[in-house]
Amino acid sequence: MNDAPLWSGLGLVTRLQARVSGLPPVDGIAGLSIDTRSVKAGDLFFAIRGDVHDGHDFVRAAFAAGAAAAVVDEAHAPALAGLPCLYVVDDVLAALGRLGAAARDRSDARVVAVTGSVGKTSVKEALRLVMADAGTTHASPASFNNHWGVPLTLARLPAEARYAVFEIGMNHAGEITPLVALVRPHIALVTTVAAAHLEHFASVDEIADAKGEIFSGVVPGGVAILNRDIDTYARLRRHAEASPARHVLTFGQHEEADARLVACTPTREGSDVSTRVLGRRVDFHLGAAGLHSAVNALGVLLAARAAGIDVDSAAASLGRYTAGHGRGAKSLLQLGGGTATLIDESYNANPTSMRAALAVLGATAPSGSGRRIAVLGDMRELGPEAERLHAELAEDVLAAGVDRVYAAGPLSHALFMRLPPELRGLWGEAATAIEGALADGIGPGDVVMVKGSNGSRMGPVVAALKDRFRAKTAGR
Repeated sequence: MNDAPLWSGLGLVTRLQARVSGLPPVDGIAGLSIDTRSVKAGDLFFAIRGDVHDGHDFVRAAFAAGAAAAVVDEAHAPALAGLPCLYVVDDVLAALGRLGAAARDRSDARVVAVTGSVGKTSVKEALRLVMADAGTTHASPASFNNHWGVPLTLARLPAEARYAVFEIGMNHAGEITPLVALVRPHIALVTTVAAAHLEHFASVDEIADAKGEIFSGVVPGGVAILNRDIDTYARLRRHAEASPARHVLTFGQHEEADARLVACTPTREGSDVSTRVLGRRVDFHLGAAGLHSAVNALGVLLAARAAGIDVDSAAASLGRYTAGHGRGAKSLLQLGGGTATLIDESYNANPTSMRAALAVLGATAPSGSGRRIAVLGDMRELGPEAERLHAELAEDVLAAGVDRVYAAGPLSHALFMRLPPELRGLWGEAATAIEGALADGIGPGDVVMVKGSNGSRMGPVVAALKDRFRAKTAGR
């Protein structure tokens, strides 16, 4: 990136369709923010009205933190008069969308959009790594995949970027369509379709239809990339073939996949992966464990190739990819008589991702007399079948060779009681109820995997274990 401003002060007037109160910053805008906790000097602050807070209540704090200007609506402008520079608009979120559209219009970047019930953030991060090795790359720093996160990420797109990666999520049908219309990707990828957000859908097929909306925004002649292994593949393919995309590519273990997984061998620090990509043998190391990670890496290779990046170079870049916090990151807990391995899968959960995490636990061998310990929280938003979907995971727990289970939440009780008595460590109504017993029960050589939906608060359990046992990142 160069030192040029992201947006010029005067140019924002037209882009935002705003009137200006005060003087537009002569040095332009260095960045964008919707949260005063992240405001940096020279930023433009958007006073978004959220579900809990109204950004207009924090405009003065944004200027105190160094913001150069703020975007506010007409209703709040009079009370904020006198501040250095206000761009006054009809609706702040709509103005952010207009700025995002302007960023896309001026960009020559190859744009990739990623969605899926599981793995979209990990795929986005892997693509960021691969593409950054090939040229200047833009992607959101977190899971900014909703109705404000996508336009914010797009509006931050620098004019000089060669590649851009966008994560697009949804909870209801129809939410992806307007977001992908804004992003207008050259390449759209669906990681998988699973029983997530079932309380808002009648079936997994309906979820597939909602995920398939991502292909509607692909630029004419673009590329659609699908997981060939999933049950809803044919349904997704129909969406892709009805879209402006000219090419449909597939990945997975299926013999007909364009990028096919040949073998995935667990290693201490991740996986050694053998594949055939578009007819060529490609082998590489991946710093993330699990079959699901290897399969998703194939989607990354296809997206990189579609963006004009050499497959061998992309595979070499994946050798430096590691699982993120809450998404399979490993650390070593320092115990009195040795260490235990902690696998942090605490960022959200549904039945598919829970099974994948249990499979990773099963493929991770304890050392010495150590055990496999699963710490499982509720999976949220599963609708009326939630208890059954939890109870069915007992088979996966047994298949993974788990020695002890700690569970938290009313839904997880159905799973806990389905297990043999000797596997039951402790169940609690909330994560805080099992935290102490779990910590006391960990011994040298153990492998501990923590997984649950964000609402089940398993992340603080991970943080408490790391703090108590002075965790260190697991290295090669």
